[in-house]
Amino acid sequence: MAEKNKKKELKHNAVVTKDSLSFFEKYINNASPTGFEWEGQRLWLDYLKPYVDDTFVDNYGTAVGVINPKAEYKVVIEAHADEISWFVNYITKDGLIYVIRNGGSDHQIAPSKRVNIHTEKGIVKAVFGWPAIHTRSGEKEENPSLKNIFLDCGCSTKEEVEALGIHVGCVITYEDTFSILNDRYYVGRAMDNRAGGFMIAEVARLLKENKKKLPFGLYIVNSVQEEIGLRGAEMIADRIKPNVAIVTDVTHDTQTPMINKITQGDLFSGKGPVLSYAPAVQINLNKLLVKVAEKNNIPFQRQASSRFTGTDTDAFAYSNGGVPSALISLPLRYMHTTVEMVHKEDVDNVIRLIYETLLNIENGQDFRTFTK
Repeated sequence: MAEKNKKKELKHNAVVTKDSLSFFEKYINNASPTGFEWEGQRLWLDYLKPYVDDTFVDNYGTAVGVINPKAEYKVVIEAHADEISWFVNYITKDGLIYVIRNGGSDHQIAPSKRVNIHTEKGIVKAVFGWPAIHTRSGEKEENPSLKNIFLDCGCSTKEEVEALGIHVGCVITYEDTFSILNDRYYVGRAMDNRAGGFMIAEVARLLKENKKKLPFGLYIVNSVQEEIGLRGAEMIADRIKPNVAIVTDVTHDTQTPMINKITQGDLFSGKGPVLSYAPAVQINLNKLLVKVAEKNNIPFQRQASSRFTGTDTDAFAYSNGGVPSALISLPLRYMHTTVEMVHKEDVDNVIRLIYETLLNIENGQDFRTFTK
């Protein structure tokens, strides 16, 4: 009987609704490249507005929803909005386009991919071309690199390309879209980290729908420019000056081939949120996350991140004289590709863990281990 009750307690609690899933799909499908996040931020704020008291956007596009904006004690829950992409760097006289990275774009996955070139005149379709296998036989194979990957938009001269509105500096995104695999995984480009933006918006939805009153100000923050050095988080941390920050981002599911668990850890999609241990992660805030997860039967995993987490956690932690910060990561397969995969249950459980943690933070709570 005890075993049956235990299994009943650990039954998964779904959080994402049909309506919120519809937003998630629309949000993933919309392009939001680093430095050009505005359209995605509009979508996100429109979804969030019914659940918050106030909103604002900073000069570079970080979007914020606020509950209890007049409260002195401020808690941030944060994700980043930007996705990796490419820039037009050089247009040849024959109308081909060479690129440079905007963030950590993977050159090895580029060949044969379809892309959208974003111009003032609208989207221009193109493809990453690659020599046919027939033309490469008998010679040493050349691997894709920034020196040899190129875009073809169907033009034969530089002038034709420019007439379409394409110029050096135009941003380029893949056109791959959202799908669900085996009724188990959400799949798409930019799950890193618009899944995070979706999850913190869902936390706000739950607070509103469950009529929870927080004793502090809650700032739901969707930062820009994480992929090129945590820049958006640095700016918004200085503006908000929070007392506590809980950041959510993705981490690697290490169960697929060619990943070394000795260096990357042993992490699974479907086994719950990942809690990180790193100097930037404040020890007592992290202990609160563990306590809340255990109390609410939320499965979780642990990860050691050495000197830096490599996420916006670092930016918040080391801002404003030091802000108690923690990281809740979503396990993800195939990071920085167009088929990033996250488990549906992990998404629900990250939302639940952030939500339940907020209900356990006291107004003015001091997370220091000792004061004298």
